Amino acid sequence: MSSKGVGLMAPVVGSDDGTQYHKDFTLSITKALGDQLAAALKGLDRAPLVEESIARLKEKPGVYQLYLNGEFVYVGKADKSLPARLRNHLRKISGRRNISLDEMTFSCLYVAEDFSALAPEQLLISHHKGMGNIPWNNNGFGNKDPGRQRDSTVLKQNHFDVVFPIDLDRPIEGLSPGEATLHELLETIKADLPYNFRYGKSAEFKARSVNVPSAEMTADEVFQLVSAEIPAKWQVTALMGYVIMYDDSPNEYKSAWRYYRAGQQIGAVPEAEPAGDVESDSSDLRE
Repeated sequence: MSSKGVGLMAPVVGSDDGTQYHKDFTLSITKALGDQLAAALKGLDRAPLVEESIARLKEKPGVYQLYLNGEFVYVGKADKSLPARLRNHLRKISGRRNISLDEMTFSCLYVAEDFSALAPEQLLISHHKGMGNIPWNNNGFGNKDPGRQRDSTVLKQNHFDVVFPIDLDRPIEGLSPGEATLHELLETIKADLPYNFRYGKSAEFKARSVNVPSAEMTADEVFQLVSAEIPAKWQVTALMGYVIMYDDSPNEYKSAWRYYRAGQQIGAVPEAEPAGDVESDSSDLRE
């Protein structure tokens, strides 16, 4: 049979004879990568989230998973340094109530820099969300200070800051008994606290002298001391996830649970919205 004859017998494109010689094909490369990453992490042991464990890590980029009492709660990525990223989490959790570092463990994978462009943490998130929820990846855990415009935001009941609010009974280290300027005291507080302390600036703070009675004072005690020294129109406000100090007294914040005015501690009842996914902040913790 000639080649021409074969051509005449071949199925014609668009014919109705039931033959199929083309179709759509989707190559799920991202799903395969996510599955491989998840499997590699699952095969690892878990280390306590403490400095000793973190110090053994290489200064390399990578992905990691956090566990609370053995339950998987968070997927994250370090663009430059896994140790630095994990230390951020260690510090944050150390300043919270209703949770202890003794309950936290982690595992991690180093990834090549060119692989980072594929957003490996998103691959892992997609993998795990396909099998259920990842509690801390949508509750504000990874967010940094949201900024002044968000101070009045009402948080959701499942927000990390609501479930694990800041600990004001935590001691402030680095205090020196005796005279100091208010500016120096504020800088010491800001440097030591494992949660953010944001405050307005005033030239008066550098000129005003404060007597620090003891080197062993809690954040609550220090904020009472500070509030007694700042001008009357200023106040210190403890929100669920951080502390602010501005010249807006007696302004009230919906997520505040404690105020400090004129040396006095004033309790408050924070509002909260029904549980749901929390909007991720653009300042999510990255190196």
